[in-house]
Amino acid sequence: MSDESPLDRFKGVLTGASRAIAQEPELEIAWTADAPVANGANLRVPMPGRSLPLGQAMEARGFADSFALRLRHHNEALHARHAPAEPTARACFDAVEQVRYEALGAKGYAGMRHNLDAAQQVRTLGDPITRATRPDEVPMQAALALLLREHLTGQPVPEPAREGVDMLRGWIGERAGTDFDALAAMLDDQAAFQALTLSMLQHLELTQAQPMEPESEEGEDQDSDDQEDQPDDGESSEDQSPSEVASEPSEGEEDGEDESERQMDDDQSDAEEGDEGEEGMLPTRPNRPWTELPLKFDYKAYTESFDEVVAANDLCDEEELTRLRAYLDAQLKGLQGIVTKLANRLQRRLMAQQNRSWDFDQEEGLIDAARLARVVISPGHSLSYKVERDIEFKDTIVTLLIDNSGSMRGRPISIAAISADVLARTLERCGVKTEILGFTTRAWKGGQSREAWLAGGKPAQPGRLNDLRHIVYKKADMPYRHARKNLGLMMREGLLKENIDGEALLWAHARLLARPEDRRVLMVISDGAPVDDSTLSVNNAGYLELHLRKVIEWIEKQSPVQLVAIGIGHDVTRYYRRAVTIMDVEQLGGTMIEQLAGLFEEE
Repeated sequence: MSDESPLDRFKGVLTGASRAIAQEPELEIAWTADAPVANGANLRVPMPGRSLPLGQAMEARGFADSFALRLRHHNEALHARHAPAEPTARACFDAVEQVRYEALGAKGYAGMRHNLDAAQQVRTLGDPITRATRPDEVPMQAALALLLREHLTGQPVPEPAREGVDMLRGWIGERAGTDFDALAAMLDDQAAFQALTLSMLQHLELTQAQPMEPESEEGEDQDSDDQEDQPDDGESSEDQSPSEVASEPSEGEEDGEDESERQMDDDQSDAEEGDEGEEGMLPTRPNRPWTELPLKFDYKAYTESFDEVVAANDLCDEEELTRLRAYLDAQLKGLQGIVTKLANRLQRRLMAQQNRSWDFDQEEGLIDAARLARVVISPGHSLSYKVERDIEFKDTIVTLLIDNSGSMRGRPISIAAISADVLARTLERCGVKTEILGFTTRAWKGGQSREAWLAGGKPAQPGRLNDLRHIVYKKADMPYRHARKNLGLMMREGLLKENIDGEALLWAHARLLARPEDRRVLMVISDGAPVDDSTLSVNNAGYLELHLRKVIEWIEKQSPVQLVAIGIGHDVTRYYRRAVTIMDVEQLGGTMIEQLAGLFEEE
């Protein structure tokens, strides 16, 4: 009798079906309790219950089918080449492309149609469109994608989103109704479909970009070849952060964002033209006074009165902190062997740089073995000694800035806390100062900042509309043993809320600049883009994301701080020049150490 459980057999069948759909024999499927995600041919889909309830099984099949269709029908290089720069237009461009390749499956296979519908229901429940009460609160890309899906496949808009979609149905239909018919005729041709999509986005006044000309058959063949040669590392639109959804921007603001995005793209292109060995070396370091720090970056907060920077031990009592630390230690116990190996590896790599050399022919010191014969023949002869000399190891401080948002809940935040613990201990043994910081908000959906805005008459474009909470888990000069218990706070239920990354980076960066060390390293651990529903519901599209991009660009190009990022389950390479993405949180500890060691070994 087979030892396989029904869940194991279901996984095997699902993997086989996905390989057939994607025409990818190396495709693998793993279960996840977090957001479904695809990284090339490695798919992570929601795990159904052991008894395989029908609804949960259909959700797993739906996400697997969507990822497989993306591998089969989507060319990421072609998509990225023609994507518009404006945040709202880009979000719509991505969402419409997902509708295209899912429609190819839904129209061809009835079973896949039902599976994709189940996955769509799950995605819709987490979308801000379900909470919209006014047309300007409806995320354009969600409404556009659901209306196009309805037109292409005949599947109705999911009930939770119906009210939000109906607020924009007439407006979208009036401007883009005829575009839907044209798109339906080009489902099999990604290049032609993209050209029509850009034209539709112009009709909706979301982009100023000129529609692209459909590429020749030769060009399409080349793109197809590129897709076969290169695995698809693109982030699927299931992984989009709510920070990419917001109301339609005005023309003036849209132009400003477009110009900023183009400038950032130009700067990145210039940086990539340098020598391959210089990557991540932060080549530009203008000698400018720090009084020129552009604090606002065309960004503001409605009020900073309710923001707080708080020590971890001030957020809960000693007894609870002890209990939370014990919970973290229980998880750390199972990783003790791996932890020890990682710590020893980093320590060896750091200590190897603290080389020692000898000064010979000295008047005093240790006897030089090479001069031993001379010492025997002429004991009084001078210059027969050597003195050990230390080569200076550049004084270093490392700041870990950890995303404490709700999406990190569960295994990701546990691994982040464990890795921070290991890194702090190891770096302290190597004589490297370490600071551990976290960032979140005090409340969901606004808190006192939003209440003040409502009381003030709800002025337009208020800027950031939530109360920041920046947490200091370990100060740079604090011994690890004194901060050890504080790291358990990350396990506290209710701590993790929303994340406003741009301001958190500026805060951590300012703390580093105040330090005396010669080398300053800022390592950001996050799982996606900035998210704050309160802010995004009343400002322009991509408000938080655009600010984050500007902050990162400034730090990478003008600051002496070395910036590196690690994305957990989401691609952060689109924001940070030096970044890695890991799909399995168990990789975090090793990835952190490799990234740090690489920075330390640079000339």
